[in-house]
Amino acid sequence: MFLHQLPPIVHRRSKRVGRGRGSGKGKTSGRGMKGQKARSKVKLGFEGGQLKLIKRLPFLRGKGFKSHRPKPLGVDLARLNVFRAGSRVSPADLKEKGIVKKVPAAGIKLLAKGELKKKLHLRGFLFSRNARAQVEKLGGIIDE
Repeated sequence: MFLHQLPPIVHRRSKRVGRGRGSGKGKTSGRGMKGQKARSKVKLGFEGGQLKLIKRLPFLRGKGFKSHRPKPLGVDLARLNVFRAGSRVSPADLKEKGIVKKVPAAGIKLLAKGELKKKLHLRGFLFSRNARAQVEKLGGIIDE
């Protein structure tokens, strides 16, 4: 589609309010009579009489402060036994073998659940302390 093929756009002018009764939006300008919605300003953070969020936060005890930082995907060391001994393993290799569906942006963290039985050259992973010790005990190589 090109610009000259676009359908014509109908621009409707915004209704001018507060310009006399004959305009159709005079006197109260479509805001009704009294009340909060008729006022020009509402206090910042006002929630209709409910306790404001800023006042409720101290009572939430941590529930209001949830981290949105992505967490790495955990994979057990025992799942790496499908690779041949001495082979180089990266997160992309785990995807090829079907161990993980996709490699998250936060990375893959190897956990010490299960037992690794082969010496591997691991590159591009995060490690738990026990997983790192288990790989090094077998003589495996870890590249950060």
